[in-house]
Formats: sequence, C-alpha cells, structure tokens
Amino acid sequence: MEQLSFFTYAGQSKGLPKELLEYQPCLIDRKTSDHLLEKFIKETPWKQTTQKLWDKEYLTPRLTCWYGDTDRIAGTLPWTPELQEIRKVVEPLAGIKFNTVLLNYYRDGNDSVAWHSDKESIMGSQPVIASVSFGQVRSFDIRRKADHKEHYSVRLEHGSFLLMKAGLQEEWEHRIAKSAKTMRPRINLTFRLVI
Repeated sequence: MEQLSFFTYAGQSKGLPKELLEYQPCLIDRKTSDHLLEKFIKETPWKQTTQKLWDKEYLTPRLTCWYGDTDRIAGTLPWTPELQEIRKVVEPLAGIKFNTVLLNYYRDGNDSVAWHSDKESIMGSQPVIASVSFGQVRSFDIRRKADHKEHYSVRLEHGSFLLMKAGLQEEWEHRIAKSAKTMRPRINLTFRLVI
C-alpha cells in the first residue's frame, strides 16, 4: 500500500474534502473519554459477526454492538444513559436526529474494517454518519472509488468527532487498516438515522 499524505493540523491530510468530511478533535474531554472507554469495553455485550466473501464466511476483525430506538429498529439494544448523552452532543453538530448507533471495538492492531461504503438502503440515498472515537489513535483513510490515487487520512484521536456528510458514501470508500504496531483498544461509535 502506498504511503498516504502527511498529516497537517489536527491529524488531517492536506486537501481533505471538507464538503464531505468534518473533523473535530477533543469533542469530549480526556477524563470523560477515559471513563467512557473503560465503561464501554467492560459493559457492552460485544459480538463478533461473520461476513460472506466469495462464498466463504469470515469472522469480522472487530467486535460490534447495536443500540437504538428499540420500538422502531429490530435487533438493537435500548440506549444507555452514556450513549444518550453523546447523542445529545453530536446531533446539533450533524444537524440530524439519530435513532441508532453502532459500537465498534478494535481490540488491537489486528482489528480493522476493510475498504467499504455505508450504502445500506435503510439509511436512505445520502446518509450522514456521526462518529465519535475513544482510545487508541487510528487512521481513518478515504479514497475516491473512481481514482484510488485521490486519498486522504484523518487521525481519529481520543474523544474526537468525525462527520461523514451526505455524498461521501456514493463516490468514496473508507477503512481503518490493520497495523503491525502495538495498538491499545479503541472504541468507535457511529450514529446513524435508519429510515
């Protein structure tokens, strides 16, 4: 894999398409972020799912758990007080009322998510996704589907906020790559509006 662009202020690649992505470090203060990281790791009923690829099933290289409006979205757990509080903070920044959140637990550098777009029909044609990260800094890479030479990275810091705006999922894909370096645990929350 070729080297991605050097990071500028707040861990963003130079030229990051701000019409599609918005990054804010330190949305949640360090002490609160430390507490939430520990609480989510210990108290979330994590599951490791499987995905099918070329007629074979593989374990997803991270743990996940869905929360949301259980009266509207089957298979989700009810909101915890902590998730409700974080939702209250991110909704005004995103300009959307979210009804679900996917928690991802990256236990170490072996855990990852491959190149993909979040284009599930249940989120509408141009979904907006708000992401909050706790723990180990990991690089969030994006690349244009039509030209992989156009790519950027954002270092998702402890307590940071990333907004994936309408239009990103259609023409771009993103990932959290595996790392050979020693990595501490990371929790990522992705707030979504399921229609």
